[in-house]
Amino acid sequence: MEVSLIFKIAAVGILVSVISQVLKHSGREEHAFLTSLAGLILVLYWIIPYIYELFETMRQLFQL
Repeated sequence: MEVSLIFKIAAVGILVSVISQVLKHSGREEHAFLTSLAGLILVLYWIIPYIYELFETMRQLFQL
C-alpha cells in the first residue's frame, strides 16, 4: 500500500468533515449527508483494488 493513498484518504476525511459541519450549521443536513456519502464512495473506490488484491493473495495462499 502506498503512503500517498493514506494521505489522500486523510485529506478527504478532513475536507468532508469540514464541509459537512459547515453545511449542518447552515441548516442543510441533506447536503451534509450527501457530502459524507460522496466522500465514503470516493475512498471506497480508491481502496477496492487493494481489498481485491488481499482476497486474491489469501485465495492463492490457501489455494481455494
